[in-house]
Amino acid sequence: MKTVFEHWKYIFKNLWFVLPFAVMPAVFLALSVDFSGIHDLAYSLFTGNLGLEYAQIFCAWSFFRFDSPLGVVYSVLALVCLVIFTSLLLAFVEKHMRIGKRTLSGVFSQFGAHIWAFVGITLFFTALYELWAAVLSAVLFAVSAINAKGFACFLFVFVSLVFIGALLYLVSLCYLWLPCMQITGFRAYSAFLYSYRLAAGVRWKLILSFLIAYAPCFVLLVGLSFAPVWLAGFIAFGIFIFAYLSFCVRMESLYFERDKLDREDLLRSYREL
Repeated sequence: MKTVFEHWKYIFKNLWFVLPFAVMPAVFLALSVDFSGIHDLAYSLFTGNLGLEYAQIFCAWSFFRFDSPLGVVYSVLALVCLVIFTSLLLAFVEKHMRIGKRTLSGVFSQFGAHIWAFVGITLFFTALYELWAAVLSAVLFAVSAINAKGFACFLFVFVSLVFIGALLYLVSLCYLWLPCMQITGFRAYSAFLYSYRLAAGVRWKLILSFLIAYAPCFVLLVGLSFAPVWLAGFIAFGIFIFAYLSFCVRMESLYFERDKLDREDLLRSYREL
């Protein structure tokens, strides 16, 4: 279970060093959640009245928040923060794991060297997710038209779970792409091929790790859609801090594990850092 839990040890041991990188992404990710859309979708499912339009279903699943112009701005700022702070965080964690130093020297130079790779892959993941959300919403809209409401609700949940599983599998295919480009300096296609081979042996463990980390987050966000907006946003901020750190730190720790690189952060004592 090393693949599943190892990165959590790193996060909590070095929490005060990695936490600043997660604050701004978590703020705008929390502001990008369309709680009203999630509430409408969850309420219609719980009551057995699946009478939503396609746009309502899509807004509940989409990364972008379309309920107001400010919501769109929050979503765009979330993407900008993800690019900037993920680049900095991965550079910081990679340096710590490689030489055992928790300092910022060299982190910003790596940011300049790899920023366009991070922009490209972030846009790729975003486009992949939005396409996934659009297809899922179309299928769920078709399911909601079934007259047998009990069967429609069952099928609605089943289809959602199947699509979520497919999304996690797709993410697992590309998961080590960023750290591979960052550490090896390979071009995008070569880095993808190499990272794909590295993750092949632990793909299902990686998917299990995603499920353990993000299934509770998903359930909490659905529950928060029934709470006051200020409370939902505050708790979502905390959820996204640890979800974001888990996603990023797991990248580096898994890459070091699969590429059989020595981790100096484990070899050096705390007093030496």
